[in-house]
Amino acid sequence: MLRDYIQAARLRTLPLASACILTGGALAAATGDVASSRFTSLFLGCLLTVVLLQVLSNFANDLGDFENGADRVEGSERSDRAVASGRITAAQMKRAVLLTGALAFITGTATVALAVGDAWLQLLLWVAAGAVSIIAAYTYTAGQRPYGYSGLGDISVLIFFGFTGVAGTAALITGQMNPLWWLPAATIGLLSVAVLNLNNLRDHVSDAATGKHTLVVRMGFQKAKRYHLLLVVGAWTALLTFWQLDPSGPWRGQLWYGLFGLVHARHLAFVFRTEDPAELDGELKKIALSTFAIALFLFLSATA
Repeated sequence: MLRDYIQAARLRTLPLASACILTGGALAAATGDVASSRFTSLFLGCLLTVVLLQVLSNFANDLGDFENGADRVEGSERSDRAVASGRITAAQMKRAVLLTGALAFITGTATVALAVGDAWLQLLLWVAAGAVSIIAAYTYTAGQRPYGYSGLGDISVLIFFGFTGVAGTAALITGQMNPLWWLPAATIGLLSVAVLNLNNLRDHVSDAATGKHTLVVRMGFQKAKRYHLLLVVGAWTALLTFWQLDPSGPWRGQLWYGLFGLVHARHLAFVFRTEDPAELDGELKKIALSTFAIALFLFLSATA
């Protein structure tokens, strides 16, 4: 049973989820205004919270796709899904969702309380933002009206994995907000959306058949490829612009970033010449892990 919950948690998605916290931590550390002990505590609190939110989203996805029929492929249930295959009942998964959501709320609230102290208005605002994140993680594919089935998943990922995850983490740790932080936030957010778009490109036929109207289903396979190009190019444009506007920052290792850029260029070429959606499956890991690597390099540049 434990193995089934671990599989449903989809641990392979956690590096991408943690990319926003690594980048936000890098921006906070680059200010040089945070004591090391405070930085470590707040950073780890944010990281644990986002990991729990990602697991919550994965549990809810497993449950929601089963309840909404998206896990039915050619008349049979998907064997790789815990609820659809019967290894975990829907009731058991609902309890796992509630428990994970509660843990995320507790860790998030504790982290915010440590950051803002007795500033009650700030505490309430941050806790409210955390509650919205928990609701968004659940209702993406679960509930009566999952917004991921209506083509709104992309904007949600951009907000929560980009702007909120990156700039919000940096703001919580430092107690300030720098407008330049929106640029690396856009980078991580857009690359995270690119991973989602790849997933939707791969699954667009089955998604259309089961009523899951993602942006790819709405715009079509070929247009979604051009959309994918805009996401990746936009991400790199934002990062390069940030470096130009913050030349005094501790950002090193441009050669490595160049290699990541080449990986992404080859990836785009592969996407554009691919006509069989199933061939895109291997590209998911490539973009997810390279996004994590970019965030890790930013973090190490600022903290090493």
